[in-house]
Amino acid sequence: MNWLNKLPGFQTTPHGFEWVLLRLMPKVWAVGTLLPAVMAFAARFFITARDAAELDRNIQLFDFAMIGLVIFIWTLVLTVTIGCVVVWLMKGPAYVADGFEVSHSDNPKP
Repeated sequence: MNWLNKLPGFQTTPHGFEWVLLRLMPKVWAVGTLLPAVMAFAARFFITARDAAELDRNIQLFDFAMIGLVIFIWTLVLTVTIGCVVVWLMKGPAYVADGFEVSHSDNPKP
């Protein structure tokens, strides 16, 4: 039994903007990871405070903000990638979902 019967006469839709986004996602992921890391490293040279405790607190706060930004960017990249894959699959060939005749399909029982 062949589980994947293509729907006869169905034409696939050409690929569009989802491929542009899908190819862009690795770059967005890399830049979205490296840029906050570089900013967190640079913050150690630019953040100033009156005493060491306040300096540590400010640097730690900035580090937490950069970690949150990285997690947000990763979530965004994953969500957009899943959306692009779904659109790509929907534009592909159509398959017959259920090729079996149902005896009561024209006359359903009340």
